[in-house]
Amino acid sequence: MTSAPIAVALDAPDLETAAHWASVVTPHVSTVKVGLELYLRYGPEVIASVRGASGVQVFLDLKLHDIPNTVAGAARAVARLRPAILTVHAAGGPAMIRAAVEALPDTRIAAVTVLTSLSAADLHGIGLEGSPDDAVRRLATLAVGAGAQALVCSPREVAAVRAEVGPDITLITPGVRPAGSATQDQARVATPERALADGADLLVIGRPITGAADPGAAAAGIAAALRRALTSTGRDA
Repeated sequence: MTSAPIAVALDAPDLETAAHWASVVTPHVSTVKVGLELYLRYGPEVIASVRGASGVQVFLDLKLHDIPNTVAGAARAVARLRPAILTVHAAGGPAMIRAAVEALPDTRIAAVTVLTSLSAADLHGIGLEGSPDDAVRRLATLAVGAGAQALVCSPREVAAVRAEVGPDITLITPGVRPAGSATQDQARVATPERALADGADLLVIGRPITGAADPGAAAAGIAAALRRALTSTGRDA
């Protein structure tokens, strides 16, 4: 059975919980995501703990944002961990993105466009004019031009970004919530099926899976629904 294109966000309170969540979801999903809080609390050892013996892809979501030399050094520092994906902020500019790409050639550098927690009013407040869709498309074009192989955008913008950057860039969408789930701190959300239909390649899902009474069963259920959606649209399941 092919794993579903889901990155489970392991936003756990401790290393043991993160490793447990990873072990029960990896039969069903392609990727597990380690975020900034977990990485800062436990350091590089968290990667081996969540990868386990499964060989699941690890998405290291550090959202690097600094001068190019510092970002290049940070990227080289995590090279031995062999992350499949590492995030940087597109707002860091083309030289910074290019530095990460060159420093970590065996990892897909994913540029974060606009955080899914930000609304149009938030963007206006920090001086970004126009709609979130406009800001996302501008940053996506900039990042791809600098060599980013993947982009992070909300499912609300994924169709526009796909049209902007073409078929070869991996589109990663947080802010994915199965129907009936609470949105929590996400401002721009969609269901997994909608995000896939609009062109997403990898869906980041956290609390709807990890907050369930049985995270493994929750992952299996969402994965099965996605496989059905992929089959119905003719994409690889």
